[in-house]
Amino acid sequence: MIFFIIRYNKEAKFYKSMDEWDKTSDLTSIIEAESPFEKIVEDSVTIQTEQYSKGAAEYLQNIEEEQDDLTSWIHEVKTPITTMQLMIERIDDHTLKSQLMNEWLRVHLLLDQQLHHKRIPFIKNDLYIEKIALEELIYTEIKVLRSWCIQKGIGFDVSLGAAEVQTDAKWLSFMIRQLFTNAVKYSEESDIIVKSYVANGQIKIQITDSGRGIDPKDISSIFEKGFTSTIKHQDSSATGMGLYLTRKVAGSLMIDIEVDSKLGEGTTFTLTFPKKNDFVHLTSM
Repeated sequence: MIFFIIRYNKEAKFYKSMDEWDKTSDLTSIIEAESPFEKIVEDSVTIQTEQYSKGAAEYLQNIEEEQDDLTSWIHEVKTPITTMQLMIERIDDHTLKSQLMNEWLRVHLLLDQQLHHKRIPFIKNDLYIEKIALEELIYTEIKVLRSWCIQKGIGFDVSLGAAEVQTDAKWLSFMIRQLFTNAVKYSEESDIIVKSYVANGQIKIQITDSGRGIDPKDISSIFEKGFTSTIKHQDSSATGMGLYLTRKVAGSLMIDIEVDSKLGEGTTFTLTFPKKNDFVHLTSM
């Protein structure tokens, strides 16, 4: 009994340290081996951990290089895309001009979405919190979608009870752009209502469309990556990325995003900005 008690106390310490290593992958948490068997286990674990760390470092480096290459490619593609826009604007045939401009806009929005997608993992390094004039920001985004809206007979009814909001201008613009794009894509010959107001000390922005709406069973899934609705699942124009990226950005900006929708009647997205005290945490990132 004395022998087993002594062996248990000695070996239990080693196996307990092994359990902690399994959770942290930190070799310093493993105590020094005392028996030949423990030494074999320690050597094996050390080799495996070093190989794992080396492989993980190489994988992260490859991912970063791939991201840099893709970001560089997107920036290079933007130059001919801008040139195409200028060429399209010179076309006299209004029907052809409208069709080409809509296709150009689709490419432009997809490139913009992909560029921001690659930047999101590093968003904390790219935040600049300031007071933003909502009117200028919203009308800039409406102007980008103007040709598409004209083709579909869609207008905007903007009412801004709250003129300014404190957040990051570039990333808020991206969020508004995704929500506007969604609203225009699924609406026909109707107005998109945009309003801002203050409720319970927090600024809110609401974007309401009169489009096809969202099936109740899809509401909980619309912010998931790649989800494209079960109503028109064969819709090849849907990427399932817009709302997913919007939610990701909203989380980094401490903006709460809610959706209310009725099938066949329309959808309302509400952005609720954090209170002033919450910005202490946000600006310290």
